[in-house]
Amino acid sequence: MDLSVVDLSPVPDGGTATDAYANTVEAAQQAERLGYERFWVAEHHGMGDTLAGTTPEVLLGHLAAETESIRLGSGAVLLNHYSPFKVAEQFGALDALAPGRVDAGLGRANGSPEVDRALGTERHVRNPDEDHREKIEAVVNHLYDDYPEGHAYADIEIPRSAGEPPVPWVLGSSPSSAEIAGKLGLRYCFAAFIRPQFAAHAIETYREHFRPGPLAGSVDEPEVMVALNAVCAESDEDAARLRATAEASFQRMKRGVTGTAPAVEEAIDELGGVPEPTPETLDSGEWPRAISGSPETLNGLFEQLSDRVGADELMVQHVVADHDDALRSHELIADGVGLSPR
Repeated sequence: MDLSVVDLSPVPDGGTATDAYANTVEAAQQAERLGYERFWVAEHHGMGDTLAGTTPEVLLGHLAAETESIRLGSGAVLLNHYSPFKVAEQFGALDALAPGRVDAGLGRANGSPEVDRALGTERHVRNPDEDHREKIEAVVNHLYDDYPEGHAYADIEIPRSAGEPPVPWVLGSSPSSAEIAGKLGLRYCFAAFIRPQFAAHAIETYREHFRPGPLAGSVDEPEVMVALNAVCAESDEDAARLRATAEASFQRMKRGVTGTAPAVEEAIDELGGVPEPTPETLDSGEWPRAISGSPETLNGLFEQLSDRVGADELMVQHVVADHDDALRSHELIADGVGLSPR
């Protein structure tokens, strides 16, 4: 099973963005050693005191210099905020820094009205799906120099390596993003840690609408990755304690409370106890927002969930307060799944 990591660059309690980025670099280097397929970084705005992952195109340039072989990408660049040409230029430059190992993960999301205003983003687009599809097409056409002769952009060049161009992925958490990915014949990554209830339907929608080959960078057959919130420890009970941070963070988010992720004991106090360990076998249709377990338990859960939707790859996301616990979780997951160290 191919396995990857997405990192949000959380700011540690009492720390700064400098500490967050140092942790991200360490996590990327560890993922490379352990045999993970790719390492993606996220884009969130207006929460710089808790999440330092605001500019994946900047952070990826640094990671390119600090790693050697692992694929690097965005999970995701929020395309509704930007010019497709500028995004293509950024990923062309990244490709020149890390030839043949860059993924251009393309998504969309609105922040608060204040953040969107600061970004110069129009929140009310007449046809948002059509707009998003057109922007994805434009990024890919620029990346692959695939505008037809006579097009206004045909002679515009972006920086690039001599190797494979950045690989485009459509990222989303709804059937609408899945439909766009399918119609464009592109790879699709579903964020099950955001809307797990839509996972099966969205991926089914992707397969139903998939048409190979309309764009350069497309694939001949559907290619699906699913991003899961998962944390691992030596035992199911220890892992459930670590999962308390994710569960409490979600409850805080529903209440509109922001801040750094609570430490394990604080999270357990807020929840009123330690969460029950994730069962080794999930009921049909059951897809928790976060899962936890020993290496053996998580390996079994990964197989169940990937088989359920026919995923080609899983990507691990987590909300873990302690950086050492997070690194240990990635190490145990790699061992449980049987990744081959580099």
